[in-house]
Amino acid sequence: MKKDNKKVVYWLLAGCLLIFIMVVVGGITRLTHSGLSISNYKLISGTIPPMNDVEWNEAFDLYKQYPEYQKLNNQFTLQDFKDIYFWEWLHRVIGRFIGLVFFLPFLYFLITKQLSKTTIKKSIILLCLGGFQGFLGWYMVKSGLVDRPDVSHYRLAAHLTTAFITFAYTFWVALDIMFPNKKEMNKSLRSIIRIGMVVLLLQIVYGAFVAGLDAGFIHNHWPMMSEGKFMHETVHMEQTPLHKNFIEGRSGVQFVHRTLAYLVVLCIGFIWYKAKKHPLSSFQQKGINSLLALVGLQFLLGVLTLILAVPVWLGVAHQIGAFFLLSAMTFTLHRFSK
Repeated sequence: MKKDNKKVVYWLLAGCLLIFIMVVVGGITRLTHSGLSISNYKLISGTIPPMNDVEWNEAFDLYKQYPEYQKLNNQFTLQDFKDIYFWEWLHRVIGRFIGLVFFLPFLYFLITKQLSKTTIKKSIILLCLGGFQGFLGWYMVKSGLVDRPDVSHYRLAAHLTTAFITFAYTFWVALDIMFPNKKEMNKSLRSIIRIGMVVLLLQIVYGAFVAGLDAGFIHNHWPMMSEGKFMHETVHMEQTPLHKNFIEGRSGVQFVHRTLAYLVVLCIGFIWYKAKKHPLSSFQQKGINSLLALVGLQFLLGVLTLILAVPVWLGVAHQIGAFFLLSAMTFTLHRFSK
């Protein structure tokens, strides 16, 4: 049987789709403040939600023992708890399903010798990334169950960024099989695209910082940051080391996220400008054009999300935009790789 056949490609692309769905549900979970509703971790039995009133009350009583209920949600009814429980439960179930979708077909392809040695190595890396992602999810939730009724924004950023990287690498492995014959074309342009990828990943990290610190709910003006709240934040900034304000202060983190947005636009604009001067294949041209279109859409979504103070649907749309932009950057970089 032919190695690295179409079935292997479909398997990898199905994994990409599932990771995309999981990140979207994770975004909804964060924006609805549902992430700390399930305080215990049960890999197998946790797949089944409470099925009757007794089990729901037991789950609610467990939730009441932790800071989020005690400090923020002590007015919650059982129905309120069920609403937030759903999103966290769905997020975890999708995570388990992704594990099965990756592992079981991998075993099948391995036993039936449908994978090349190179793809086997890459698949093992993917499985490790998936396992690490699950660990980071548990590690993130754990940070919100001690004193503060919120998760560490560092752990949230690690969890989200690993999901994006896992998606990008899965997509890359699929592209390696779909386009086995790659040509080395224009090293300078490829280097610029690599820089654009690094800047985009840094922007994704800061997007997670903004989400983790709820920094999108202040300075809801554009293009300037609202002066009143900004001045209020600068009083705090003067009392802490400068570098910490740009990784832990809400104003500083939002400022960096805004600045990186301009930098991402400039990088992609420069990639498009430089690409016009070189002969490109049809796939390379499509990649460049998709980058330009998606970065414009993503910038618009970011501005609207900010000035409308992060409505859930728009926050999710902004995260989806980041996902598509990363997909386009991965595809474009692949088409210029040697």
